[in-house]
Amino acid sequence: MMTSKQSVHVNLNLNVRALKRSATLAINERSQALADQGKKIYRLGFGQSPFPVPSIVVKALQEHAFQKDYLPVMGLPALREAIANFHNKGYDLNCTKENILIGPGSKELLFNLQLAFYGDLLIPSPSWVSYAPQAFILGKKVNWIPTKAENNWRLSAEDLEAVCQDDPAKPRILILNYPSNPTGATLGTKDLEAIAQVARTYNLIIIADEIYGELHHDGAHQTIASFYPEGTIISSGLSKWCGAGGWRLGYFIFPTELAWLQEAMAVVASETFTSTSAPVQYAAVMAFSESEEIENYLFNVRRILKVLGSTIHQKLQSANIHCPKPEGGFYLFPNFSAFRDRLKQKAIHSSVDICETLLNETGVALLPSTDFGRPLSELSARLSYVNFDGAKALEAAKALNVLDEQFLKEYCKESLEAIRLISDWIKS
Repeated sequence: MMTSKQSVHVNLNLNVRALKRSATLAINERSQALADQGKKIYRLGFGQSPFPVPSIVVKALQEHAFQKDYLPVMGLPALREAIANFHNKGYDLNCTKENILIGPGSKELLFNLQLAFYGDLLIPSPSWVSYAPQAFILGKKVNWIPTKAENNWRLSAEDLEAVCQDDPAKPRILILNYPSNPTGATLGTKDLEAIAQVARTYNLIIIADEIYGELHHDGAHQTIASFYPEGTIISSGLSKWCGAGGWRLGYFIFPTELAWLQEAMAVVASETFTSTSAPVQYAAVMAFSESEEIENYLFNVRRILKVLGSTIHQKLQSANIHCPKPEGGFYLFPNFSAFRDRLKQKAIHSSVDICETLLNETGVALLPSTDFGRPLSELSARLSYVNFDGAKALEAAKALNVLDEQFLKEYCKESLEAIRLISDWIKS
């Protein structure tokens, strides 16, 4: 006879066995395998910052390489203090180091949050590839919230409320990622105020995944924590804006009202990852401290991403491939629906078909929109426009007042070539 404990164990195993590897990691590995075979591959599938970690942060890591002791589960106090000051100054918040939990990447923290909290997940569609699989592993229910292309795939307060009205008292977590992976779109003041009002009405917990916040192309990111402070947990880290994905450092900022949840997560952390890499935490203090180098670094990274994203968007639009104009991060979400009849003639009926055929016939690697929660029949894909030498582009940008298409042709040549291949392929 199977006990209830055994039953849970079996169900969780089945959940994990039913999943495939993370789509973003899988496309990176597949692209590398094809490149190793001698095929020219344009890597627009994997979303890794192309820019180097700022030199003062690298130097800080070198200086603290000797640090070998386990750090507190909540994180290095000096780092938590630096993160609090960074957000207080940049976003007019009022947090302290006591509100912050450090983890080995925000991805791990999100998983541990779902272990610690019993509510369902609300996820706008499209959204990042790992939100739903994490919930699936844990046996959590996911409620996809529809968004609309004509609204640039942004979550609306009306669509959020429509989901919450079904069971007003049900505990729920809303994951709000902006600037968005996969669309590059972001949310303005009116959007955030309206969403905050719905969240307060239904007592939602919001995970504000603001990992791309510092990469808002105009440096004008706003946090929803300003509008719904009592129920918002800010999630961020070093991976995107600091070019340090492999360093694996993320953090959550909790409001005082959710201190009980922060403590529950600390308990889970103490029994799972224990603490985050000591040398990386010491180095990260420098990343969140005021310095001219960090300010200049972000200024030029934003300039490059803005001009490249805008140029690619324009080229896709000219080819009748529609998508929101990116406002932050380094993603586009092109839609090929205008060519549906022509694609059918090549037996292409889904986003997966598009990406497979593109990769095989042109060497351009994209991710199908189905990985981001969209219907299989929708002819969309995610495009990550960072397959260029970020170090060279960054160094050149420092000496230029204006970044134009000539700059892109010289330093972002492969990104532009990939877009030309996509446009030629769809026309043919």
